[in-house]
Amino acid sequence: MDNNNPVSIICGHKFCRQCINSYWDQSSSSGAFGCPQCRKRSRTRPDSYQTADDVLHRVLHTHKTSMKNKYESLFEGIKSQDSKTLLNRIYTQLYIIEGESAGINEEHEVLQKIPKTQPTQNAPVKREDKEDKLKTVLTKGIAGIGKTVSVQKFILDWAEGKANQDVNFMFVLPFRELNLIKDEQYSFQMLLCDFHPEIKDLNSKIYDSHKIVFIFDGLDENRIPLNFFEYEKISDITMTSSVSVLIANLIKGELLPSALIWITSRPAAANQIPLQYIDRVTEIQGFNDPQKEEYFRKKVCDQAQASKIISHIKSTKSLHIMCHIPVFCWMSAVVLQQFLECCINAEIPKTLTEMYIHFLLIQINKKKWKYRKSTERDGKTLLENNRDMILKLAELAFKQLIKGNIMFYEEDLRECGIDVTEASVYSGICTEIFKEESVLYQKKVYCFVHLSFQEFLAALYVFHCFVSKNMEVLNFFKPLYKEWPENVPMEELLKRAVNKALESKDGHLDLFLRFLLGISLESNQRLLQGLLTHTERSSESIDKMITYIQKQIKDRSINLFLCLTEMRDQSLSREIQEYLQSEKHRETALSPGQCSALACMLLIADEVQDELNLKKYNTSEEGYRRLIPAITKCRKALLAGCRLTMNSCETMASALQSANSSLKELDLTNNGLKDSGVKLLSAGLNSSHCKLEILRNRGITKAYYIPTTITGRLNLLSNSCLTELDISYNGLRDSGVELLSDGLNCSHCKLEILRLAGCNLTMKSCETACFTLNSANSSLKELDFSNNDIQDSGVEQLSAGLKSLHCKLQILRQELIIFIFE
Repeated sequence: MDNNNPVSIICGHKFCRQCINSYWDQSSSSGAFGCPQCRKRSRTRPDSYQTADDVLHRVLHTHKTSMKNKYESLFEGIKSQDSKTLLNRIYTQLYIIEGESAGINEEHEVLQKIPKTQPTQNAPVKREDKEDKLKTVLTKGIAGIGKTVSVQKFILDWAEGKANQDVNFMFVLPFRELNLIKDEQYSFQMLLCDFHPEIKDLNSKIYDSHKIVFIFDGLDENRIPLNFFEYEKISDITMTSSVSVLIANLIKGELLPSALIWITSRPAAANQIPLQYIDRVTEIQGFNDPQKEEYFRKKVCDQAQASKIISHIKSTKSLHIMCHIPVFCWMSAVVLQQFLECCINAEIPKTLTEMYIHFLLIQINKKKWKYRKSTERDGKTLLENNRDMILKLAELAFKQLIKGNIMFYEEDLRECGIDVTEASVYSGICTEIFKEESVLYQKKVYCFVHLSFQEFLAALYVFHCFVSKNMEVLNFFKPLYKEWPENVPMEELLKRAVNKALESKDGHLDLFLRFLLGISLESNQRLLQGLLTHTERSSESIDKMITYIQKQIKDRSINLFLCLTEMRDQSLSREIQEYLQSEKHRETALSPGQCSALACMLLIADEVQDELNLKKYNTSEEGYRRLIPAITKCRKALLAGCRLTMNSCETMASALQSANSSLKELDLTNNGLKDSGVKLLSAGLNSSHCKLEILRNRGITKAYYIPTTITGRLNLLSNSCLTELDISYNGLRDSGVELLSDGLNCSHCKLEILRLAGCNLTMKSCETACFTLNSANSSLKELDFSNNDIQDSGVEQLSAGLKSLHCKLQILRQELIIFIFE
């Protein structure tokens, strides 16, 4: 025996591994194996007879099989055989971008993603690419957008041998389950074995020598305090500590430094992990328009039905916007299929509120069928029979929405008078509304099918409290230092709900507001009879709210505009359409509110505008500012002479950074932006999402500003897609040209046309330009130096540059002379 042939002890006798394996090969044909000396027989080859590689291969095979069995099925709604579908049969590719959509986060996260007819230029990031030469990837996406399904597909492709076969192990550690053990002590090896029992035989040294991916799904569900700056350092996976410390050490690289990490999160919660520990950020944007259709055609087997559903969704703007969320597509399919199959004697849902009310009724009716094998056609009877259950769930939805929670635990349920037994009954009979999942040690975690359904139930609870005079809940909306009477008018409550939503910085009450306004319609109250003690006459209150909202349309305009749709009011839309169609619209001034409405109409339109010329509209500076967000939905934006302010520049920068922007040409001539405005603009131009190719920012005098921001500090030309830049008559001077040349000489610079007329340039700028023209990296084909005092010596310098073998210049403008080169 030697050191390369290790010893195994069997029945107290020492044998070299080579002898054992040889004996096994001879004995395996008989299906039995035993000690070579005493001949004790066994039909199972003991682990002690196996090499380390044998153990590794066996565990890996078992692990892959376990992961395949766990992730090959998609459960839409709760986990049950009825909702089980093979993931590969229904999976529709999601639209994923590199980086993240930037901008001011003022709208509800659902409303920040305006659908596009065609995909943006950013190709979807393939799931297989996530770990390539990176340690930690953070993938953001709103609730229900497909983060967990993306994780599921990623793992399934690996387990089935279709992708990422260089990865030895993948381990999933969902935060919803980690929350349950946040106060307990673990070693990292124990933690992994608890989540994946099939790996218990792995040697701890394997984790350092093999390629491993850890997936932390649902950072937004995390209730573990993560501290990345003051924590105990742990580098050994057998050392025991809290779950919080283990996660921090793994993400920082103290523990298993070669491990690869993928984290998913809703955008609002992503800042729990400092950016210095993230190597790449991606964002799931859900379905684009072709993917929406693909989903419905896969989900609905009857293609005639699928076509009718797609047609209805397309004709209803608020539903079409929401369908970029896969979960909402599923809910829509459930409701609309029921209407088409059962010929329900009701108007097909056209608003979000109607869709969610019918979804509620359908799911409760499933319970009646499950237990009594019968269905109830009368919605009022259905709601009466389940009133107590629904209101408890609605109370839970409201209280947790206010706290910002989308995952609930036993203590959350008890707060609303729900015990664990009741919760299990709810999740069992109220299918696809309230979900229950068994996790570690058979503990339970609960959630609604989607955040938007939680928001719907929360609004339902508030309206129930209104009709039943529950002032304790309604006081959440009342103004400070003001008492509300028990019979507070409906319009007063709704106005305060509007104001409360507008006060929220991240818009987390926006969708709740839409549902509350929708439920206040008498037609929707009638659908909810049996749940509400009585209906309120609301036509007068609704009319007042429509007027109030129209006046408020300035902040979070898209949501307020869609609130009008939820109240079935089209007056503002018609007003704008009539204005646009009128031949005298230049004579009639648009109010700022109307400008906001016009911008919303352009943003939610399917088609991209070829040109948006703000000067076509007769409005104020504030009106122009409110129109600016619409530049993302056009290819060419003409904003010359629109008296843009710093606020306008901030809005414009946000629009330029949008991943959905189609803007390729922007004219800002004669706006006097100054350095402070240009600095904001530059942030947008430097965004990886900005597709701008032509920028014109001409001044009208020689002394507007020295644009050092645009030319130097942010390396605008080296980081952007610009092919044409016109900053004539802006007092650039020689120092500005020198800064500009740094970008022009960069290998990534795509600029072909540069206009610097009337910029107070001298011969020194010609020297700089000569150097640029000599550069092999320069792409310049046209240069305008007209109306600058460059003298004959400057012309000579330019001429020298033109003789360079690297010079690609075709047109040189100087005073009234145009030189054209073949």
